[in-house]
Amino acid sequence: MRRRVMLCTVLLATVTAVAQAAKPKYYLADFTMTTAIIETSALACRAISIYLADSRQQQAQGLMRIEQLDKHEGMLFRYSEPAVITMWMKNTYISLDMVFIRQDGRVAAIARHTTPMSTTRITSPEQVTMVLELNAGFTEDQSFEVDDRLLTIN
Repeated sequence: MRRRVMLCTVLLATVTAVAQAAKPKYYLADFTMTTAIIETSALACRAISIYLADSRQQQAQGLMRIEQLDKHEGMLFRYSEPAVITMWMKNTYISLDMVFIRQDGRVAAIARHTTPMSTTRITSPEQVTMVLELNAGFTEDQSFEVDDRLLTIN
């Protein structure tokens, strides 16, 4: 276990380029970008460039009106207190995978292939403190599963 954490840390240290391929970019100009590492149960670490949605305004905007994300790019919604979180896809043009993350960094649930422009509510099955949005299909391609964990945010 300790060796895997060290390998994931080395991976984070070697990630030098931040994708910033979201289009149109100007919608995300006020978001901080950083790198996150997901440690999967398949004994792999995945680096992802993420936009941080920390303020209420950023969380309300999310990825609305974004037409494209890079393969290894996403948005992390961070909440100060654990809560059951409800999301939707209103004004969101691309299908997403939503990863609901507990306070300890472990994945609680994954909503895969959400429907663009839908107002259907997507709710975490338990209290979480983060939601990671990625391109639809990414969690399957990269073997993200429940109980995998968000290892670190640079």
